Amino acid sequence: MLTITQALYDQIVAHAREDHPDEACGVVAGPVGEGRPERFIPMLNAARSPTFYEFDSGDLLKLYREMDDRDEDPVIIYHSHTATEAYPSRTDISYANEPGAHYVLVSTADTDGLGDFQFRSFRIVEGEVTEEEVRVVETY
Repeated sequence: MLTITQALYDQIVAHAREDHPDEACGVVAGPVGEGRPERFIPMLNAARSPTFYEFDSGDLLKLYREMDDRDEDPVIIYHSHTATEAYPSRTDISYANEPGAHYVLVSTADTDGLGDFQFRSFRIVEGEVTEEEVRVVETY
């Protein structure tokens, strides 16, 4: 299960809406080994595409060095889908290389008739996708 604060949830959704029609992407870091998302880090989609996202390699290297210096892990890796449901694509699955991370997808398309976005979380380990419950809390 992913437990996330309302503030972080709102920041991820806002980023997805702001970057629409392009896919948004980013990371939420947290203390090493605790699995608690704390620091919101929106990233630039280097692909600038409505159907694909890509972290800039230089920005990603800088981010990982910064997280290492701060004793943080990438707890959440998120991106948006602009025209499809919030479910990992084959490309998303092939790029998932952080087995301890929660992969959050936000859809900015109304694919289920329930509103203008979906917020879902998955674990992706060795190509296997498992959806998990998302619990939104005010504070930890």
